[in-house]
Amino acid sequence: MEIWINPACSKCRSALSLLDAEGADYTVRRYLEDVPSADEIRAVLDRLGLEPWDITRTQEAVAKELGLADRAAWPRDASGRERWITALSAHPKLIQRPIITADDGTAVVARSEEAVRDALSR
Repeated sequence: MEIWINPACSKCRSALSLLDAEGADYTVRRYLEDVPSADEIRAVLDRLGLEPWDITRTQEAVAKELGLADRAAWPRDASGRERWITALSAHPKLIQRPIITADDGTAVVARSEEAVRDALSR
């Protein structure tokens, strides 16, 4: 499994601690340094079963600068999907964290202990 983290994030550190406590075999991806491509974001979204706006940190300063709250400019439907993906790739700080890609081909946004345990069980 792989976990996308920001080391400054307490939820990421908690997820890593739990993975370590459970003896999990995983790879860390510091996604602010190793920025996911648009194709990688599409693949993770497919694994999550979510849309890009579902994993966007809309309270980040860059989200406000881009005007992501403006639904007319940033539609949350098929017509706006690629624009959202491009924004996530261009501004990885917008990506919700941590994201764990599980061994069974699925993924979870692992912001809780329950979500991390869910990923471990897959």
